[in-house]
Amino acid sequence: MNNKTIKLGDFPGTFWVANTLEIFERMAWYGFFAVSSLYITGTVESGGLGFSDEDRGVLQGVVTFFLYLFPVVTGALADRYGFKRMLIAAFLVLSPAYYFLGQFKTFPTFFMAFMLVALGAAMFKPVIIGTVSKTTDDRTSSMGFGIFYMMVNIGGFMGPVVAGIVRGWDWSYVFIASAVWIAINLVLVTLFYKEPTTEHQSTGKRNLNRVLSDMVEVLGNGRMFLFVFVLLTVLVLGSKYTSSESITWTHIILICIIWTVLNFMFDAFFKKREKKEHWFMQPMRIGDWRFGLFLLLMSGFWTSFNQIFYTLPLYIRDFVDTSDLMQAISAPMNALGLQDWLQNAMVVQGQVNPEYIININAGAIIVFQVLVSYLVSRLKPFTTIFWGVNVTVVSFSILIFGTTGWIVVAGLLVFSFGEMMASPKSKEYTGKIAPPHKVALYMGYFYWCVALGNLFGGILSGQLYAQFARDMGRPDLMWAIFAALALITALAIWFYDRLVIKKHLVEQKITN
Repeated sequence: MNNKTIKLGDFPGTFWVANTLEIFERMAWYGFFAVSSLYITGTVESGGLGFSDEDRGVLQGVVTFFLYLFPVVTGALADRYGFKRMLIAAFLVLSPAYYFLGQFKTFPTFFMAFMLVALGAAMFKPVIIGTVSKTTDDRTSSMGFGIFYMMVNIGGFMGPVVAGIVRGWDWSYVFIASAVWIAINLVLVTLFYKEPTTEHQSTGKRNLNRVLSDMVEVLGNGRMFLFVFVLLTVLVLGSKYTSSESITWTHIILICIIWTVLNFMFDAFFKKREKKEHWFMQPMRIGDWRFGLFLLLMSGFWTSFNQIFYTLPLYIRDFVDTSDLMQAISAPMNALGLQDWLQNAMVVQGQVNPEYIININAGAIIVFQVLVSYLVSRLKPFTTIFWGVNVTVVSFSILIFGTTGWIVVAGLLVFSFGEMMASPKSKEYTGKIAPPHKVALYMGYFYWCVALGNLFGGILSGQLYAQFARDMGRPDLMWAIFAALALITALAIWFYDRLVIKKHLVEQKITN
């Protein structure tokens, strides 16, 4: 049946409840996250935390890394114990966590509250996607997920607007607003959410052992995870403490080399032993190395993508003259009698709040995503990803010269079109390169490239902004580096498709 015959009434009530929950959850997350860089590095006198850029990068990178890492486990728990229970648990964690974000002022306590937000969001994310999947069928799924992603961006657009207004009163209201949106969700899920068909009602329950075995099959064994985890930990700690004179990046690189050599020596020794029953004694093993390489390469795109939220707000605050934007919007705002609202949109006289400018990204996606998806629908997923990433290269190149508001707006609009091309198609490409009978399993691990992109993006944002923008007064060099990173990512993905995937497909045909 043609999708044109699908009516909104074809979707059950739980579908619409889930989408409403998504709007409020995104309002809570982006209401805080869009202004997080400004709050974390803002002066204590202005109500901010007064942390360094290096500390900000660690906070944003590490917490969002775990946010996208956890859903593999929390999704299995939701399947086992029920979607509604998991949603209630998520909101019981999220609402106080958002509130405490505004109360805690030291690095350890703020980090703890931020991690609770990540845990709650990780509990929420797979359940909502699972609900949309289980309340649609082959006929309605395409439209259903289209509606869902529209709701994601509506929430992502509305949250920063509210946050921009209330932070003009006091920073604490940003966190109170996020806590309130989640409290509303708690009421909605309790009263209106009905449990869809889930594994906890069937005999095919997934447990944590099954999740871990799937992880080994797709990505690698416990030793490999330990090896990578220690490397990432050293990278994070180095990012936080390299501002001191006692630790340098030379020390960090040396530690990583020593750890790598020790692990390979360990493997060489235990390969000779016949019994390797304990996971710690097993040599490091990669699961599907082609898929793992794809995740690593795509993390480069997400590393660049995250600079829109990590770095750009600070750049606008510290280096961009937005008076040209203020002049352009003053006349229509005055005509509509919105002078008071416009006043709340200023940091200082004549300057637009960065979160309003950043919000152009979500607004562009709401308006143009359907059109862009239609225009690229005939292109292969790889082709769309490749050109989408290259479009983001252009956007960062524009930001090199972004000393005025309109130039930043131009860079953001260009970036948004690149995102609309690359982000949706990367999921489709994952489905293409996964073994046909394991597509769902591989899709469950796709967001790990987003997790790595958040980690690398946060650390790079903190380090590069501190060195080039803050210390040298040369933010153009910082944007040039991000543009180069996006270009390297595009080229790496091109070689990956040509040399790895196509070669593998040819070998499969020969074997068959």
